[in-house]
Amino acid sequence: MESWQAILLGVIEGLTEFLPVSSTAHVLLAGHFLGVRSPGRAFEVLIQLGAVLAILAVYFGKLWKTATDLPFDPKARRFALSVLIAFLPAAVAGAALHGFIKGVLFETPALICVMLILGGFVLLAADRFAIEPRYTDAMAFPPAMSFKIGLFQTLAMMPGVSRSGATIIGGLLLGADKRAAAEFSFFLAIPTMAGAFVFDLYKNWQTMDLSNATPILIGFVTAFVSALVVVRTLLEFVSRHGYAPFGWWRIVIGAAGLAALSAGY
Repeated sequence: MESWQAILLGVIEGLTEFLPVSSTAHVLLAGHFLGVRSPGRAFEVLIQLGAVLAILAVYFGKLWKTATDLPFDPKARRFALSVLIAFLPAAVAGAALHGFIKGVLFETPALICVMLILGGFVLLAADRFAIEPRYTDAMAFPPAMSFKIGLFQTLAMMPGVSRSGATIIGGLLLGADKRAAAEFSFFLAIPTMAGAFVFDLYKNWQTMDLSNATPILIGFVTAFVSALVVVRTLLEFVSRHGYAPFGWWRIVIGAAGLAALSAGY
C-alpha cells in the first residue's frame, strides 16, 4: 500500500466513522476501486482506533469526571453500566461471526452497495417519522433502552449498515432526540471499536510486519485528525439538519458503486 493510499483511506475512515453512512463500506469500496487489500483486512479495522481517540480527545473532561465520580455518583454508575450493557451484544456477535464477516461479507462489494442504499432509505424514513423524543441526555438512558440500542448495533456486523447509523436509528426509535442519539453512539463507539481493534490485532498478529505497520500508522493518524473534525461538528449539524442528508449520501454512493461494479471496475 502506498502512503497516499493510506492517507486517503485514513481520511475516509475518520470522516465517515461517526456519520451514519458506514465507514467500513466507504473504506472497503475505496480499497476495492484503488486495488488495495491489506492482509486479513487488518488495516481497515486497526485504523478505527484513531477515530476512537478523537472521541476521547473531545470528551476527555466529561469522561474523566464520570470515571472519578463512579464510587459515589449513582448517575455516573448508571451511565457506565448502560454503555457496558449496550456494548455486550456486538461483542458476542462480533467474536462469534468474526471469520464470516471478514472472509465473506467484507469481500462482497455489491452487497455492501445494496446495504448502503437500503440504509439510506431507512435513515430518510427515521428522520421523517421519528418518535416524539423522551430522552435528551445521552448519559441518562435507562439500561434497558441501552441494551436495545446494543441490539441495533449488532446489525452493523453487515458492512454497509453503519454502526453509528444503526445505534442512532435505534436511539431515535426508542425515544431519544437527534442530538442525544448521536452522542450516545459516540460513547458506545469507545468500547466497541477498542474491542474490535484488540480482537483483530490478536487475530492478525502473525501477518503483521514492518511493511504493513507503516501504512496502518499513517492511516491511524489521518483517521484521528479527520474524525476530530467530525466529532466536533456533527452534533450541531444533526440538531439543525437531521439525518436526511446522510440518507441521500448513502443512496448516491451505493448506486454509484453498483454502477461501477456493473461496468467491470
